[in-house]
Amino acid sequence: MAEIVFRKALESESNQIDDLIHLVGINPTGLDWKRFVVAVNDRGEVLGCGQIKPHGKDILELASIAVTPEHRGKGIARSVIERLLKGTPRPLYLMCMSHNGSLYEKFGFEVIEERQMPRYFKRIKKLFDLADVFKHSDEKLLVMKLE
Repeated sequence: MAEIVFRKALESESNQIDDLIHLVGINPTGLDWKRFVVAVNDRGEVLGCGQIKPHGKDILELASIAVTPEHRGKGIARSVIERLLKGTPRPLYLMCMSHNGSLYEKFGFEVIEERQMPRYFKRIKKLFDLADVFKHSDEKLLVMKLE
């Protein structure tokens, strides 16, 4: 198996990051290569990524956690998350679909109630819930917090 290196993203990888985010179908807004940690193989291909995204001055979000479908289940997401959590101030928030909640609980994140959410997350959650009325999905959007 090829070696995987975890490191800060390079500007030359910004298109690969964008492509991966779109491939896995997660929120493509607020992508800035300078905030990303990437998992790269020996051919320079981005296999996984994630970022710490600021919302204003005091709100930080663990975001854009993505791994190529063929490389899932190999600990790439876990390693990206561990690197992003190191040295990141708390509290730290994230949004995820309910089927992914248990992954983030392993890192100490807890689901929070709407009254505990910063305004940004309240707005996104309300929009998601409104859209869900029309699509009737079993998935819920979780907002989680790490103290």
